[in-house]
Amino acid sequence: MEGSREFPEAERSETDQEVIAVAQVRCDDPDSADQIAKQLGPGPFELVCLFVSPEADFTALVAATAHLFGDADVLACTTAGEIGRAGYEEEQIIAVAFRKKHFKIHTYAIEDLDNINEQSVSGSLIEARLALAHKTPDWTSDFAFLLVDGLSLREEQLTAFLSAGLGPTPLFGGSSGDGTRFGQTWLARNGKVMQNAAIVAVVHCDRPVRVFSLDHLVPTEKRMVVTSASPEERVVHEINAEPAALEYARLLGLDPNQLDQFTFAEHPVVVRLGDIHHVRAIQQVRENHDLVFFSAINEGMVLTLATHDDIVAHLDHGLSDLAKQDKPEFILGCDCILRRIEAGRLQKTRAVSDVLSAHNVVGFSTYGEQIGGLHVNQTLTGVAIYPPTGNEATRVPD
Repeated sequence: MEGSREFPEAERSETDQEVIAVAQVRCDDPDSADQIAKQLGPGPFELVCLFVSPEADFTALVAATAHLFGDADVLACTTAGEIGRAGYEEEQIIAVAFRKKHFKIHTYAIEDLDNINEQSVSGSLIEARLALAHKTPDWTSDFAFLLVDGLSLREEQLTAFLSAGLGPTPLFGGSSGDGTRFGQTWLARNGKVMQNAAIVAVVHCDRPVRVFSLDHLVPTEKRMVVTSASPEERVVHEINAEPAALEYARLLGLDPNQLDQFTFAEHPVVVRLGDIHHVRAIQQVRENHDLVFFSAINEGMVLTLATHDDIVAHLDHGLSDLAKQDKPEFILGCDCILRRIEAGRLQKTRAVSDVLSAHNVVGFSTYGEQIGGLHVNQTLTGVAIYPPTGNEATRVPD
């Protein structure tokens, strides 16, 4: 099956090893944990992240890997698809391991997202940043990586206060997925399986880094107003005082019965925040013509229909831009499920995969992405990690 190739076992000396090790196994491999450890090779590792197909036995994998990598923290989440050696993958487990020699990382689990103690979390993050800086005062590169339950409906609140607590440390992340089922998603930290939760990794490293976000969408002149909504559920009941799905379909010139995930991927809506447009992606349509969104939506919000540039050319251009000064050693990416759906509909999955593979992007497909204090959709968001500059690490400017 396409996407089942494995990463070779690491055999090089410590001085020759990549700053980040990557492994990939099929989700139904009975020895998946041991195969991951074998492919990653010798540590020591500071952190191991597992991006796990929803077809895998998540609980068993978490239990098997919790203490497999010494004192490294082990984080895991379910996906809406994986990004591995061949680009877009399915039914895989992708492991990304950060070597202790190059990284100092503090991870923090936030449980029960409905009742977050924001002051406590912010205080913990500030302490983590200061402690990491004290351990390696010569390292000046940092970023924060967020994994959050993709069905929690709490990403906006979470990213807003996390970004404030992290100060100058750039934040990015992705929402866990369940393929295209939207049934249940899972996270884990050091053997503990969680739902309605999030995990933050605050990362200090000896390499230059750049946190980025790419989207290929272009706003049109067609606008609509949300006239009835349930913001806490991300549900829009009416657009322009008409049933939401019927009005959306009318503006597109489509039969409402034709609305599906492919339609939503091809015809996104965006909202303007300042000088920048951000996607408010539609997840599904209900029988009563309500539209369910992937991110926050409020009454009175003006939405603009968007079209898009060629996804392959735009992706290649964006990733090439990250390599203008120096080619990244590694890119960890969170890619919206709607981009994968769009690529499939346009028969460009292989072309997109080739671009991702050529630029050494590894990660997972998400139910939404986080960048700074925002929860966004239909983007590829991530961090590029670069070779040392010779005068130690400094953050690459955006």
